[in-house]
Amino acid sequence: MFLISHQLKDCISQIKPAMVATADKTGRPNVSPKGSLRVLDEHHLLFADLRSPITTNNLKENPYLSMIGFDPATRTGWRVWGKAVEITDSGGLYDRLRDEYAAKGKVNYVIKVLVERGMIF
Repeated sequence: MFLISHQLKDCISQIKPAMVATADKTGRPNVSPKGSLRVLDEHHLLFADLRSPITTNNLKENPYLSMIGFDPATRTGWRVWGKAVEITDSGGLYDRLRDEYAAKGKVNYVIKVLVERGMIF
């Protein structure tokens, strides 16, 4: 199982927003920015669906995704590949992000991602 390094965690925390790429069951792609992305633990990332119904629907059909963050000023960034292992609209993880993002709009879902691969560039 892939372990999110301290260096990768720092990059993910510092470079926002992340761009999340998904595809539906037919392979039709979608990319959506995620300012809510954070490292949950050494194996998982977490983000909120505030206004991304296509991303959430794609992940329900096809759980695989790729994410990238890039800082053009320093020409550095990070990339991860993973799988949505939880899509929820209730419970502890949902409540945490719902409360945090209440001023920005309704949190429709919270997506927990198991990171399968990652890199800094």
